[in-house]
Amino acid sequence: MSANSEVYQKYITVSEDDLDDQQHVNNVRYVQWIQDVAQEHWEFRASEEQKAGLAWVVVRHEIDYKMEALLNDEILLETRIIDTTHVTSVREVVIKNNNSGKLLAKAKTTWCLLDQKSKKPQRISDELKEIFQ
Repeated sequence: MSANSEVYQKYITVSEDDLDDQQHVNNVRYVQWIQDVAQEHWEFRASEEQKAGLAWVVVRHEIDYKMEALLNDEILLETRIIDTTHVTSVREVVIKNNNSGKLLAKAKTTWCLLDQKSKKPQRISDELKEIFQ
């Protein structure tokens, strides 16, 4: 799926709330951004029916931190689906300084699809896979 998967982008400006004691973006904030951009991509592409009946939960985060981000830096987050199994989807998120283009972090997150009512894993249909292409 990776070659044809749509890339979704989001821009963020680093605020004081994003900073840790060293005055750079806290690692926990990166995790939040990774989850937020994935959720926004889902909300942007999925139908109302899909959003009402299905939910995604994280089962694994892998994050490589490369460089710090500082107050007022403009950040570019890019995400796409790189693999899909029966009930899971692996999403890549690349986080860059939008002005310099330098890589700040790269993540691979595995999400499991759930039925909203039963909270049990739900098979990822071909129709659902196609919304991200």
